[in-house]
Amino acid sequence: MLIFIFLFIIGVYVLLTIIPVMLWISAWASGVRVGIMTLVGMRLRRVTPARIVNPLIKATKAGIALDTNMLEGHYLAGGNVDRVVNALIAAQRADIPLPFERAAAIDLAGRNVLEAVQMSVNPKVIETPVVSAVAADGIEVRVRARITVRANIDRLVGGAGEETIIARVGEGIVTTVGSAKNHKEVLENPDNISSTVLNRGLDAGTAFEILSIDIADVDVGKNIGAMLQTDQAEADKKIAQAKAEERRAMAVAREQEMTAFVEEMRAKVVEAEAEVPKAMAEALRAGKLGVMDYMNIQNILADTDMRQSLAKTDTVKRDSISDKK
Repeated sequence: MLIFIFLFIIGVYVLLTIIPVMLWISAWASGVRVGIMTLVGMRLRRVTPARIVNPLIKATKAGIALDTNMLEGHYLAGGNVDRVVNALIAAQRADIPLPFERAAAIDLAGRNVLEAVQMSVNPKVIETPVVSAVAADGIEVRVRARITVRANIDRLVGGAGEETIIARVGEGIVTTVGSAKNHKEVLENPDNISSTVLNRGLDAGTAFEILSIDIADVDVGKNIGAMLQTDQAEADKKIAQAKAEERRAMAVAREQEMTAFVEEMRAKVVEAEAEVPKAMAEALRAGKLGVMDYMNIQNILADTDMRQSLAKTDTVKRDSISDKK
């Protein structure tokens, strides 16, 4: 008898585990007609019945017509059934048309459909980082903007995200500031930036609708034009110095060539002078030059050397006298 009672308790426990009777009772009490075999089939398909039945009860109480096949199919596809049902209820309360197929597609696309519905009701403010732009006078202007966006349900699947909105607004700010004649014009009328950027239709192809663009802060930065001119002047200076160095190197090389050429000419003169005694000796042997002629030539050379020595002595004396004065 004890064994029979034990086996009976185990059988009842297994039966209650396979057939969620309490969940079935809760569904019937809520007006949701779900059969016992349907719940058993969910078990066999490895679907947690509570994740299907509880959202179905919630949707039925909210007046949204759904069935277990729709919810079970979305669950098997990897979707979040409870979040989709909550989004459908929030959209119904906010009078936003959102069919189940679109909500399921948005959820399977990786977006938070409930957050999207909430953003449609309560717009979100996106703050851009500081955008640096340069006006026509070369002065840098730093702008920070706040973008008020609302989710566009129809473009949530395939639409670009917040990063695209921020990038497009930054591009519009740079273009608007760059077209200004001077930075004072930007500082005096910062609303021109928001109006110009807003009229460019930056939300095209995105999952959001831009409601407003507000300029939160405008600051004056560096004088970019002056810095560029300074850098250009420095670059020109380096180029001129490089060219001057090139010309100096060419002049030094030319000087070295001329020095070598002079030494070469001196060597030729020395070589030519070395031939003179040989020629004189040959002239003496041939009788073309007499002894007296040779002696006269030696006297002339000695007189020339003496005159050169005296001239050098006079030059040294004049230099010493001028130094003393």
